[in-house]
Amino acid sequence: MASTPAHKSGVPALAFAALGVVFGDIGTSPLYTMKEVFASHHPVPVTPENVLGVLSLILWALIMVVTVKYVAFVMRADNRGEGGIMALIALATQQAGDDKRKLRFIMLAGIIGACMFFADGMITPAISVLSAVEGLEVAAPQLHTWIIPITLTVLFILFSVQRHGTATVGKLFGPIMLLWFGTLAVLGILNILHDPAVLRAVNPIYAVHFFMDNHWLAFVALGAVVLAVTGGETLYADMGHFGRLPIRIAWFGLVLPSLLLNYFGQGALLLHDPAAVKSPFYLLAPEWMLYPLIALATLATVIASQAVISGTFSVSRQALQLGYMPRTQIQHTSESEAGQIYLPRVNWGLMVAVMVLVIGFGSSSNLAAAYGIAVTGDMVITTLLAAMVFHGVWKWNWPRTLAIAAIFLTIDLAFFGANILKIPAGGWFPLLVGVVIFTLMLTWKKGRELLYKRLADDAMELDGFIHAIGAHPPTRVPGTAIFMTPNPAGVPHAMLHNLKHNKVLHKQIVLVTVKIQDVPHIAQEERVSVEKLPHEFYRVVVEYGFKDDPDLPRELECCVDMGLNLDVMDTSFFIGKETLIARRDCPMAFWRQKIFIGLFRNADSVTNYFKLPPNRVVELGAQVTL
Repeated sequence: MASTPAHKSGVPALAFAALGVVFGDIGTSPLYTMKEVFASHHPVPVTPENVLGVLSLILWALIMVVTVKYVAFVMRADNRGEGGIMALIALATQQAGDDKRKLRFIMLAGIIGACMFFADGMITPAISVLSAVEGLEVAAPQLHTWIIPITLTVLFILFSVQRHGTATVGKLFGPIMLLWFGTLAVLGILNILHDPAVLRAVNPIYAVHFFMDNHWLAFVALGAVVLAVTGGETLYADMGHFGRLPIRIAWFGLVLPSLLLNYFGQGALLLHDPAAVKSPFYLLAPEWMLYPLIALATLATVIASQAVISGTFSVSRQALQLGYMPRTQIQHTSESEAGQIYLPRVNWGLMVAVMVLVIGFGSSSNLAAAYGIAVTGDMVITTLLAAMVFHGVWKWNWPRTLAIAAIFLTIDLAFFGANILKIPAGGWFPLLVGVVIFTLMLTWKKGRELLYKRLADDAMELDGFIHAIGAHPPTRVPGTAIFMTPNPAGVPHAMLHNLKHNKVLHKQIVLVTVKIQDVPHIAQEERVSVEKLPHEFYRVVVEYGFKDDPDLPRELECCVDMGLNLDVMDTSFFIGKETLIARRDCPMAFWRQKIFIGLFRNADSVTNYFKLPPNRVVELGAQVTL
């Protein structure tokens, strides 16, 4: 059940911890949302009617998208307590059965959603930290030239400390975000008291009038209004860490009220002083409070960025486990929390992308043009996959499923359509990133399938090989040889090479196949199965969930209880080291073959990935033509 984590630390403690991890992104949206609506590339005139209309849109967007869609519906679609796009893919895949067209749609939609998440992971740290540091320009305009250098310095420090993990710093996240949301609420209330008439925007009729009065401009404004709900998908993605109940308590008890109070406070400020549109968030505060508020906002955006970076690590590992990314080094930064990981290549690649964004776009307003397409694209895909779960897993009838999905899709597509208009101004960036990552992921997946098919076609049938060994036994030397193979029915190439060149086989031969299942976790006692074959051959299958941490020596220790005795000091691991060669008549385009070969060559070693003892590993090379 999704609420399982709540039993470990208590619901209040988990709700408090969720403030720093789950709500950082959406919690820092007030820094730039209202400013982008009224002072962006297509500014909405600051009139009382428009201010009330925009506030009404923001209010009902937070209610319909975050509260109703994610909190009330999507968060119920958990995969053994886990949430996020990969968990949703797994759920939808389970109900698709053997329908290949449906499975292909689910996987493509899911991969596009993951690509959009990666693009969002690049933009969020850039726009969040930059918008916070831009407060210096309000306090001291002469510091304008220092905004970019300070932003880059903060980001460099943020990415540099990732290797140490978030456990130590994470203890401060909850208190800081509690202070942040409290500050949002207080600043909002103080300004609402100056003009309580702003509360009329609770009535959705003001949103309707806003569209009737502004037509096309109102539609364009949706591209900025959506910034208020960015980060809403994190509630679902982080559900496995905290459980549904703590996240809901934090959302309804503090986050949603604080956000609404602050947005309405900004609206009251604009009603009172339209000139405040240049920075409606920072101008909420009295002058003496500006520098402390800038410091607090910078801390809050760092926390928001930290949550996105951690999420990127998590999604990368899940994509890797499911076969859509090459093996890469994964470091665990906590002895007690398996979910706290660090991927060096992903971290530094993300840092470079974020810094290029800051330098290239130069301001949060310019970045806002790039922000939104990735988020709204992910929202659309989530709705489509969730609808499949509603019907296939929850057994809703089609009328009910289509009615709910239609409501969500109408909202999602309206936001997505408004963001498409921002493509020339910067929206092309997340699309470009998405296309590149999508191409790389599908190329890796397809290339692996071609490689395994080629190896399987060239492999000797295992049962016949064992029979031949029994009829004409080679020299058998003491010890155990473990051969890693993706094909449990075939003879590993490494074994044939060993027999051909060394003329011997070990006394005990173990063929190990690792499989990743479409579930987050597989219980330790259910991971390993052992099959005894003739002539001291054994077939071992190890199964992991897509969020499990592979550790082959640990799993092999369980084989003792299943009749397979292994002495680690007397065991050698044999691994095939293939050199790939592209060919013109391959089912995959030649240029994609070249990309796959490059990715394959730079992938992390099997030894590191499965935590094999390096001094017990033997690699045997072979050339394979794709």
